[in-house]
Amino acid sequence: MTRYFRLLLFLCFSLNSAAAEIDLVKVDKSKRRMYLISGQQIIQEYRIALGKEPKGHKQQEGDQRTPEGRYYLEAISNDSGYYRSIHISYPNHQDKVHAQRLNINPGGDIKIHGLKNGDKQRPEYVKSFDWTNGCIALTNSEMDEFLSLVKEGTPIEIEW
Repeated sequence: MTRYFRLLLFLCFSLNSAAAEIDLVKVDKSKRRMYLISGQQIIQEYRIALGKEPKGHKQQEGDQRTPEGRYYLEAISNDSGYYRSIHISYPNHQDKVHAQRLNINPGGDIKIHGLKNGDKQRPEYVKSFDWTNGCIALTNSEMDEFLSLVKEGTPIEIEW
């Protein structure tokens, strides 16, 4: 009987976590962490890799920075140079206006993605340093989990 009670308790907690609707993705670049939030509760936390120049807001194409601000998760892609990805809505209107004032290209194509296709490094290794061109990287198994928990249109806040 105790065994069945434990199983029932486990299933209730598992279903509660899985059924929680993620209403915000929060990225703390300074800690290299990404949090999936439902209401005020952190549902999941990931160790992430960022752009090669992580400190500061992305200013222009090629600066190797991960943008900072409020954006939205857009289209999911299973066909890119990386294992699965979801596009982030950078640049937003404010980014475009700023870039236009400076007469620079703000860049784009910022995503959350898995490892580079064909990469043979251990997942722990590629999360031990910042290696992207401005994207946010997870391991492939984390990317599968992440995409099972979030929806297109979910807001993402990225800050230092």
